[in-house]
Amino acid sequence: MVLTLALSKGRILDDTLPLLAGLGIVPEVDPESSRKLVLGTNHPDLRLLVLRAQDVPTFVEHGAADLGVAGKDVLMEHGAAGLYEPLDLGIARCRIMVAARADAPPIVGRPRVATKYPMIARRHFAAKGVQVEVIKLYGSMELAPLVGLADRIVDLVDTGKTLEANGLVEVEHIADISSRLVVNKASMKMKHAAVRDLISRLAGAVGAEHGRPRRAAVGSV
Repeated sequence: MVLTLALSKGRILDDTLPLLAGLGIVPEVDPESSRKLVLGTNHPDLRLLVLRAQDVPTFVEHGAADLGVAGKDVLMEHGAAGLYEPLDLGIARCRIMVAARADAPPIVGRPRVATKYPMIARRHFAAKGVQVEVIKLYGSMELAPLVGLADRIVDLVDTGKTLEANGLVEVEHIADISSRLVVNKASMKMKHAAVRDLISRLAGAVGAEHGRPRRAAVGSV
């Protein structure tokens, strides 16, 4: 019985590989130098998929992967009801924020919000009773308020230096973000022993990394 684990490219992949290595799991080829998207490992019962971050929940939800690692921001935006989220891996930490120009006036009327997270932005402002016009962007978010495209942005923030360099400030905190292990619901039933074993081992590795035991709990996203 082979398990398929989907990993996000970039920082999440970089942070996940050491966790797997701590369990004695190593890809057969270096994901950074290989163009392969399906990677075997030194364990014949486990293979890896390397995907765009936004695609991980979709592959797991539809059963193309049994498990996956994705940022909580991606899961919040995806709204995947067909997934279990048993473990916070505590890696790739950042936060999702509302930001604006330092001299921006208070929100009046229907503000324009630039973001690559339209669902998160709409839910956040709707909870405050504010209707917004969402402008979907894929990058250079900080530019939008500077050229008058948007009144606010909703984006991931790590150190905050990019905001500061562009004259923006954090004005509202939406959520703290870290990477989560997600599991396909059918795989949890059909491959229960293998899935639970990997979850348990990863929970132990995360607990050791943070100096305390980490208990895995199965629950929906």
